[in-house]
Formats: sequence, structure tokens, C-alpha cells
Amino acid sequence: MKIVADENIPLAAELFSSFGEVIKVAGRDVTAAQVADADMLIVRSVTPVNQALLEGSQVKFVGTCTIGTDHVDLEYLRQQGIGFSNAPGCNATSVVEYVLSCFAQLWQRHGIEFLSRRIGIIGLGMVGGSLYRRLQAMGVDCVGYDPLIPQDRFDNMGSLTEVLACDIVCLHTPLTTTGDYPSYHMIGESELKLLNKGAVLLNAGRGGVIDNKALLAHLQHQRDLHVILDVFEGEPSIDLRLFPYLEVATPHIAGYSFDGKVTGTSMIFEAACRHFSCDEGKGAEGLIGAASLSHQAQSVLACSEGLYAAIYALTQGVYPVLEDDRRCREALLAAERRGEVAVAFDGLRKNYPERRQWRGLAVETPEALTAAERHVFAALGVSLAGEATGVSQ
Repeated sequence: MKIVADENIPLAAELFSSFGEVIKVAGRDVTAAQVADADMLIVRSVTPVNQALLEGSQVKFVGTCTIGTDHVDLEYLRQQGIGFSNAPGCNATSVVEYVLSCFAQLWQRHGIEFLSRRIGIIGLGMVGGSLYRRLQAMGVDCVGYDPLIPQDRFDNMGSLTEVLACDIVCLHTPLTTTGDYPSYHMIGESELKLLNKGAVLLNAGRGGVIDNKALLAHLQHQRDLHVILDVFEGEPSIDLRLFPYLEVATPHIAGYSFDGKVTGTSMIFEAACRHFSCDEGKGAEGLIGAASLSHQAQSVLACSEGLYAAIYALTQGVYPVLEDDRRCREALLAAERRGEVAVAFDGLRKNYPERRQWRGLAVETPEALTAAERHVFAALGVSLAGEATGVSQ
């Protein structure tokens, strides 16, 4: 059996070699010739999987190591009898930790205390739902908007207008252009005007959910928002004119923790095993070690005075998101002068440094925290010495 896999999928060779020969290719440049004699195609979101790519091939199974499927023509696969699986929830924890890291930066920069703000979440699937539950466990007042799920799934659901009235608005929706509730340009000129002055707008879903031209025009005339973008319209050829107005700009890497990517690979491996009726084995179990916090970071955390200082110390010690922001701005602004923004954007993702999740990480209890604050801190997903987190995803 021949397996063609995106070269940026971790442990693809280690897992899928049990099926046969694994051929690694550049995900954005996969060609019909490369997959013509393949039995299995394993991709990420950068590979359009459609009739043009697969017609005449012998591909029997397609797996995408991502939550989203907007890059896959699911109807064509169904018509051709080609098996398919995505990896729902594989990077949910990674994205939640990205969001919390951004919140910590907003506290450090502007004194925005997210725990006491009302947070609206648009899109309550695997990622948005995980964020809602994590914030709720921390005692945050949350309201969600998602017309595609049962409205009693979460405690507090509201309309889009209600969510846009929140202090912090987080978007975690797939990109859709059809149906009763298409998400394409869901946030445009009129919706931006509904946001409160000083509100936070964070998009870690899909770039096209926000009309980027409308956002740029709004920010050029009224710099009244704290905007964080991990995703952009037109990736990888994005509009860098937005950058001066963004609190945080990152190249679609919110879910790019090593743990999340390995989970995605393992989920697709298990789906392929089911499709071909073979032994699933142990997946990625035992192939990666646990994350750890450096002695220096642990010392800073243990000496933190106050809950927000402790949260900031944790995020800095495990995932300092502003390092991603710095690399993104430096690489893309330099590439703009050479006319190579798209190449640089993909390069940032391809060469992304290994990042680990902090969920389950054992840390010493910050001495200055009260018992109530320790409970909130543990709800971040860390394990305090001698205490359990009690947080579910």
C-alpha cells in the first residue's frame, strides 16, 4: 500500500508505515500525479482535496489531521466511495491555550482582567465548546452563539447581537458559504460597529469569517478595538496592512502545539485502521513525552503575587504567544519587500518551533494565591501539587 502524506504531519511515517510505503510531500503543492497510484492520502488544511486532485487515482481513503473540512470536497469523496475522516477536537486544547495566553498578554499590556469580563464565543463546536467550558470552570461569565447546535447544550446562549455586545468576542467557526447560517463575512462593517469601545476581538477559526477589508477600514478610522488575529483572508497571501492595528498577529498556528498535531495524526491513523479493517495498535501512545516547566519558569510562577501574575507567569513559561507574534511580523514584513509574503507565511507554519500544551502540567502552587484563586488557577488545566484540576474538555 502507498500512502502520500503532508511532510508537516508529525509521526506520519512512524504510524502509517505499518500500512506500507509513506511518501512525504509539500502539502500546498500536492499534484494529481503524486497521488495517482496512492491508496491513502493524509493531508492538513493547506491541501485542496477535490476531483481535480483525485480523478483517475486509486485513492481509497483520505484523512485530514485537522478539525476543519472546508478544504475537502466531501460530496465528491462520497460519490466515488472514498473513505474519509477528519480529526475533530484534536487541537482544541491547543487553541484554548492560545486564547488564554493572549488574554494574559492583554492583562500585562493593558490591565484587562478577563476573569471579570463578559466573554462571547461564536461557534461552539469542539474548540469553542472547550473554551466555553474552560472559562466557565474559571468562573467567567460566558455567552455563546451557534445556531447549528442544540440551544440547551450550554448554559447561556444568545443571539449574534448579544454576543457582539460582550467585552471580549472570540470566533471559532468553520468557514461556510451555504446553508441557513453561512459564516463567510459573518463579521462585517455593521457588526464591527456593534462592538463596544475597548472590546477585544479574537479570531482563531477561519480568516474569511471576518471581512478583513471592512476590519481594516474600521481600524483605520476608529482604533477602538483590541484585535487578535491568528487567521486571515486569502492565506497565505494575506494583507499586511492590518498588522499595525493588531495586538497579536500569528500565522494560523493557534492549534499548532506538538501535542495537538500528534493527536490529529493518531486519530487519522485509527480511522484508517477502521476503514481497512486492520489492527489499530497503540497509535501515538508512548511516542511523545510529557511537557515540563523549566526550573526558572517554575521559580517565577511560585513567586507570583496575585492570580493574574500567576497566569501570566504560566503562559510565559510554557507558551509566550508574543514570540509567535514577533516572528510573524519580522518574517512577513521582510518578505513583503521581496514580494514573497505567501512563501514566508507557509514557511512560518512549516518551520514552527515545537510547542507543548500545559494541560496536565504539574506545577507548584503559587504561594501568594488564596484557596479560591488556586481553584481558578487549576481550572486553567494545570495540576497543582496535591490537587486535581477537575476540568473537562
